Amino acid sequence: MKKLALGVMLVCASMGAVAKDWKVIRFGVNPSYAPFESKAASGELVGFDIDLGNALCARLKAKCVWVENAWDGIIPALKAKKFDAILSSMAVTEKRLQQISFSDKIYNVPPRLVAKKGNALQPAPDTLRGKRIGVEQGSTAEAYAKAYWEPKGVTVTSYPNQDQVYQDLTSGRLDAAFQSSVQAELGFLKTAAGRDYAFAGNGVADVKTLGVGAAIGLRQEDADLRQQLNRALAEVHKDGTYKRLAAKYFSFDIY
Repeated sequence: MKKLALGVMLVCASMGAVAKDWKVIRFGVNPSYAPFESKAASGELVGFDIDLGNALCARLKAKCVWVENAWDGIIPALKAKKFDAILSSMAVTEKRLQQISFSDKIYNVPPRLVAKKGNALQPAPDTLRGKRIGVEQGSTAEAYAKAYWEPKGVTVTSYPNQDQVYQDLTSGRLDAAFQSSVQAELGFLKTAAGRDYAFAGNGVADVKTLGVGAAIGLRQEDADLRQQLNRALAEVHKDGTYKRLAAKYFSFDIY
């Protein structure tokens, strides 16, 4: 009996070591990608990803904590346990899957070029050769531009955050910016700063560099958290919460 009791205790202990009680979920975020995530004038984090994360935590009866982090270091910070998951418009790509795991898809929007109105630029090397294109460091847009445009004579300049890309675009130091089409439309083109700019060409698709949509990034060992977040995602879709939150920011289906 003693051996049996000891065996049960060891099994329970090992299960406890694996299964964590996720009463607090710390989401890593880079708040420079309105309308998905940005800072209000008050300093409060706002955006679709923020609302979605808070809704997921509510379903899981967990407290949401948001931890700001530079985009190019967000995966190392996750692996170093600075936070528990990345909810910040992160696309699922083959390269990232080698380092972390992901939840089910949260949305999928293609990247597009933005340039001065009347510009003849297209997302193709022959029209971009000799041009200066700005991208956010560590983004899938950067991966695409460096893989397909830079070797063809396009100058691809990376910035720590998207706001700095737009600053150099409007100051004339860039010929175009390349980023999420939704972010560009709502976070720049519909603002006063973007009134003289427009999309240049259509969106692009490439599974290798751009992935198959955005999801929540997690450490590979945190399978239990992944399962819980996927369950909560299914619930917010089923009860209409996802559509209601998305309608605050988008007039079209981002899923």
